Amino acid sequence: MAASATPSSVNARLGEVTERIVKRSHDNRSRYLDRIAAAAEKGPSRAKLGCANQAHGFAACGPGDKAMLREGSGANLAIVTAYNDMLSAHQPYEHYPDLIRAAARAAGGVAQVAGGVPAMCDGVTQGEAGMELSLFSRDVIALATAVALSHQTFDAAVFLGICDKIVPGLVIGALSFGHLPAVFIPAGPMTSGLPNDEKAKIRQLFAEGKVGRDALLEAESLSYHGPGTCTFYGTANTNQMMMEIMGLHLPGSSFVNPNTPLRDALTTAAAERAMAITALGNGYAPVGRMLDEKAFVNGVVGLHATGGSTNHTLHVVAMAAAAGIKLTWDDFSDLADITPLLCRVYPNGKADVNHFHAAGGMGFVIRELLGDGLLHRDVETVWGSGLDAYTQEPALAPDGSLAWRDGTPTSGDEAVLRGAKAPFQATGGLKLLSGDLGRAVIKTSAIASERHIIEAPAKVFHSQEELQKAFKAGDLKGDFVAVVRYQGPKANGMPELHKLMPPLGVLQDRGNKVALVTDGRLSGASGKVPAAIHVTPEAADGGAIALIREGDIVRLDAVAGTLTVLVDPAEWAARTPAPADLEPSHWGVGRELFGAFRGTVGTADTGATIFALG
Repeated sequence: MAASATPSSVNARLGEVTERIVKRSHDNRSRYLDRIAAAAEKGPSRAKLGCANQAHGFAACGPGDKAMLREGSGANLAIVTAYNDMLSAHQPYEHYPDLIRAAARAAGGVAQVAGGVPAMCDGVTQGEAGMELSLFSRDVIALATAVALSHQTFDAAVFLGICDKIVPGLVIGALSFGHLPAVFIPAGPMTSGLPNDEKAKIRQLFAEGKVGRDALLEAESLSYHGPGTCTFYGTANTNQMMMEIMGLHLPGSSFVNPNTPLRDALTTAAAERAMAITALGNGYAPVGRMLDEKAFVNGVVGLHATGGSTNHTLHVVAMAAAAGIKLTWDDFSDLADITPLLCRVYPNGKADVNHFHAAGGMGFVIRELLGDGLLHRDVETVWGSGLDAYTQEPALAPDGSLAWRDGTPTSGDEAVLRGAKAPFQATGGLKLLSGDLGRAVIKTSAIASERHIIEAPAKVFHSQEELQKAFKAGDLKGDFVAVVRYQGPKANGMPELHKLMPPLGVLQDRGNKVALVTDGRLSGASGKVPAAIHVTPEAADGGAIALIREGDIVRLDAVAGTLTVLVDPAEWAARTPAPADLEPSHWGVGRELFGAFRGTVGTADTGATIFALG
């Protein structure tokens, strides 16, 4: 059955939003739950496979594992891994399979690496042609996950993934096998390096030509310096927050540094937990049932409370659809209105995620939100029933065993983390915009209040390179709204446009009123410059953003939630879309292989996915 109405213990508005999602999703969600129930009724599939099928499945196993898979009654745990040793966040995963196999054997079962999924680094591809594959990689990862689990020899799965499109892709793939339990295992952030605000200053100085490439590379290398997730609060770390608050991580495990005894103990415990919640025992917890409407509402609240990545206005919608749940940007907006901003982590502040974790981290955030009625307490998690356990934090006892203790009741640093009664701002850091140009989102948590409304002439570009060229030529002067269009999923895969931020930041610091309007993405780079992003319909899909002309007055109002063009209605109605040559974005660096994706991808507000889910 679909989720029931929310109890009276939660904020009334939270309950209303959840209830309308339940009603809107009822038919799709019911069909989805019926499908996974039917799959579960068939029982574990391994014993039903033909002899040749089974023999192929355990041919390379050692004698003990082979005997268990052949004759035993223990569980077989799939490992789906995004390991590679180029991504700093994923390099620690190299040795995880050994820990997981040992835990599975100790529990009387077996663990096998079922498959790998691709994992690209947006930090490497920023501003390069490869970034135009980034968003589509999410759906490739979902497909690869389905392939990994398609052998139907597994009773549960653990998922090793951290970064931007990887976790959402793994979740979508896991939900396609929603009758299986799923535990997500993080690797943790790298230790703190060069402070993020100092790195940002060097980037702006480089954009102005005041320092050279050597200084820039040195700053970047001091910031991104070792194994683990990048320490700013972008999409990768927002993924980790979301997996914990939605109950797919073990409590308190998201931001423990890699290659530490505590990290290894948590990995072992996660594998043990996956073995404990299969259909072979009494604690069966399939991921498709676990991730219900309440879990997704909790995830969106966490996004707002922490000032997380705008990419999740795409990803969470697509993830929910994979579970038969219809989330909309209106749901995001209404939840933002009631969710206080509790965190200041770069780019919304100076601190990094290690400082956030030390100040109280996820346990503190969840406790505060539960106390204010802003999370659904009565949800199922991989740790058991209810979210209260997620107010605790893990630690190693003197004998080396893993135990959980109550988290700190007060913030360790109120410049980084505050309680719900005294937040940084009363509402979440995300706002829905609508008007003449369609719909868009804006991240307001790092924008000074006096910049929440910008009205200025448009300067129109069809790529971020065009804007950078104009900046270097000194052509960007005075107040303006930069319109960077033909950057949506149908046009070129919807790349992140991080390289727009340093020049626009420089111009804003010079006293100009500056804003960005684009059908592309920004993610964690959404910072101090007002940016209306994910404009939909996009230019390549006939969107009104393609009608803007140089000099049109554009008004971005993050207070009223509007995005309008001050043009005579008759003139506006008579315009036709400005053409753009998209051919250069359709070839090279593998982009020719993704023509089918560009041709079938949905709109940003429906998740920008190639899948027809529901």
